Amino acid sequence: MSLRHKVFAAATVAIAATCPALAAPDYQTPAPVAYLQDLSSGAILYAKDADRRMPPASMAKMMTVYVAFDMIKSGELKLNQKFPVRPETWRAWHSQGSTMFLGVGEEPSVDDLLKGIVTLSGNDACVVLAEGISGTESAFTDRMNRAGVKLGLTNSHFGTSNGWPDEGRTYVTARDLAKLAAATIKDHPDLYKRFYSLPSFTWGRTLGDAKPIDQANRDPLLGRVAGADGLKTGHTEEAGFGFTGSAEQSGRRLVMVMAGLGTSGQRAEESVKFMEWGFRAWQAKPILAKGKQIETAEVQLGSASSVGLVAPTNLTATLPAGAVPEMRLTVSYDGPIKAPIKAGQHIADLIVTTPDLPPQRLPLVAASDVAEAGFFGRAWAGLMGLFGA
Repeated sequence: MSLRHKVFAAATVAIAATCPALAAPDYQTPAPVAYLQDLSSGAILYAKDADRRMPPASMAKMMTVYVAFDMIKSGELKLNQKFPVRPETWRAWHSQGSTMFLGVGEEPSVDDLLKGIVTLSGNDACVVLAEGISGTESAFTDRMNRAGVKLGLTNSHFGTSNGWPDEGRTYVTARDLAKLAAATIKDHPDLYKRFYSLPSFTWGRTLGDAKPIDQANRDPLLGRVAGADGLKTGHTEEAGFGFTGSAEQSGRRLVMVMAGLGTSGQRAEESVKFMEWGFRAWQAKPILAKGKQIETAEVQLGSASSVGLVAPTNLTATLPAGAVPEMRLTVSYDGPIKAPIKAGQHIADLIVTTPDLPPQRLPLVAASDVAEAGFFGRAWAGLMGLFGA
């Protein structure tokens, strides 16, 4: 297998031949760490110390939620499943940082606990969920770390389910947090929509004469930025004030991460400004319509010798607002691609290169099924291989 490329002529897309060199719009933020990505194109719009290892505080809870979402999707966990609040867990977490105000002996459902984690940032809810799923929090963090490896979070490690300071065992980077947010949105869209944009949550305590407690979502973008629908704030003395957020406008979805800010008010102000800059200072440039074929890829040992490469969705590049730069399109795939191939399978990428901006990589999928070749087809391919044909 070898990497195949095809570069398209300039006429493939509309360009301005005399366009000056393109530069990213300027942006300044007091946040020590900041990262902004357009998920619609994969373009990184801003990166400031994005690979620095740092404590995530409550942003670690996104991984706890992602693991639970995965288990719900596979049928291993049910939303109506209930887990008891152990006395030991209550003693450890009823007054440690953010809390759902769970009581000893209560049996909240998975649905309740996820709302308590996402909306209220409940440290107690995280540990009750972790213990309910895996028996111990330590066993659950093993699951978190396995999920992190699967998602390619190469600079992250989780030692707790809730991000409480643990002498440095738990660490992340802004780039990894953005990957985790993107995976949550992509892999679990229905659950993401169900849990991540609730404005508030009331935990209806049922023991004794305690009254239900209503708490507001801490997400600083909700109600302030159009299309905002997640994800998670975080704060400890060690980490400062941080936030991983997302919003979608006119088909463009952005994910942002900020960390190390001094106050919750500064976090809110800077998060809103950062997200609004991402939508205002950048634009989507249409590249390829959904279902349109741009090229073919060679197939190995298949019922056909090639397969069409098409856009799985309307593909766009992200460019500075108002710019009409020269663009070069390159199809890249590792091939020939071995059969069988399923229609819609991601088998190639369309790389968009523009002056002075990082390349943007967009997915291309197979236009049709390609079955394995029969006996005579494989034999003929082997014979041709012997003669170098």
